[in-house]
Amino acid sequence: MDSVDKILKQMRNNAANIRFSDLSLVCKKYFGEPRINGSHHYYKTPWEGDPRVCIQEKNGKAKAYQVKQIIKAIEKIEAGE
Repeated sequence: MDSVDKILKQMRNNAANIRFSDLSLVCKKYFGEPRINGSHHYYKTPWEGDPRVCIQEKNGKAKAYQVKQIIKAIEKIEAGE
């Protein structure tokens, strides 16, 4: 199990306690490099609309609702949608 898999497991267990740097690593693996505008990091997805892939850092942590959005986006990719 690589580090991204471990982070994903942590994300699914507790979305409220994920480091921003860890979430960034997961997003880069699944969505590529971000477009950064201020504090927002936008990642491209092969679909339009939700789930959106935009993350922000707050005191070194990722926002829980954004972690949940990333999980949904990854599940959508893995389902082949």
